[in-house]
Amino acid sequence: MFDHIGFRVRDHVAARRFYDAVAAPLGLQTIDNSPSSFLLGRSAQEPIPFVWIGTDEPTFWSADHRVSASPIHLAFAAPDHEAVDAFHRAALAAGGHDNGGPGPRGPEEWPDEMRYYAAFVIDPDGNNIEAGKRG
Repeated sequence: MFDHIGFRVRDHVAARRFYDAVAAPLGLQTIDNSPSSFLLGRSAQEPIPFVWIGTDEPTFWSADHRVSASPIHLAFAAPDHEAVDAFHRAALAAGGHDNGGPGPRGPEEWPDEMRYYAAFVIDPDGNNIEAGKRG
């Protein structure tokens, strides 16, 4: 559905440590991009779609941009419940903060295809990062 997205972080090292940790349980990789940014995606061989994460300020962003002034919500598809659990453990071990441990999500009035198993963590910049498995 998308080609790529990007967001800035305050601390490249802390962000890289966090996203290195959560990538593996989800079958993703972090890929070097520049001394102050990296990509999160499937692999260097299958680079798109990707998430650009870095401390640089791209020239096409407005001068009013503030890092995490409006935290984002980023949800990753997990292959199974075990990957969601591993994502949550890895995120907490890498400095993330719990924002909803692994478990079923969605009220009963939601259709079955909308309910899922997920976990939520807050990354080092205050963004809400989720991993979930539908079905």
